[in-house]
Amino acid sequence: MTEKEKMLAGQLYNTLDPELIAQYHKARKLIKIYNALDSENMDERNTILISLLGKKGKNVWIEAPFYCDYGENIRIGEETFVNMNCTFLDDNLIKIGKNGLIAPGVQIYTANHPLKASERIKSPPDRKEGEPIYRTCSKPVTIGDNVWIGGNVCIMPGVNIGDNVTIGAGSVVTKDIPSNVLAFGNPCKVVKDIL
Repeated sequence: MTEKEKMLAGQLYNTLDPELIAQYHKARKLIKIYNALDSENMDERNTILISLLGKKGKNVWIEAPFYCDYGENIRIGEETFVNMNCTFLDDNLIKIGKNGLIAPGVQIYTANHPLKASERIKSPPDRKEGEPIYRTCSKPVTIGDNVWIGGNVCIMPGVNIGDNVTIGAGSVVTKDIPSNVLAFGNPCKVVKDIL
């Protein structure tokens, strides 16, 4: 099993693996160009997003600056708008449905680390040459259709958000959120149904 396969399977993996580092550098180059482009240069912006993302639906709009780890693990459905200063740590799949509104400063995390320092940090002699000091694993994040994620929301690894959901600004989403609800807070909780 490759380190990339381990990463996508949610197992501990080597973040310094050459295949992963190559994809990381490719994404950084594309993001640097994308974030520096004039907002009117729509054709080149679109071309870069097609090269960067795993899937880009029709009329997806991502405001600059935008940041991600690999890009290829991000799937965004049609007519979705991602506002400025969003960070998607796509060490695993990030799936966003159609007609989404992602407000400024939203952070979506898939990367995770063991809680116990003794399990998280690899010190010699347990750490081999070419291995990172920190152990990392990941869990996918899924966001349904017609979802509005408010400004500065933080979505944690492994979270699933249903369809037709509104997440209030500043929320920290640590658990799954069902469809057709308003949810907010830290930790984010369902406040009411919105059918």
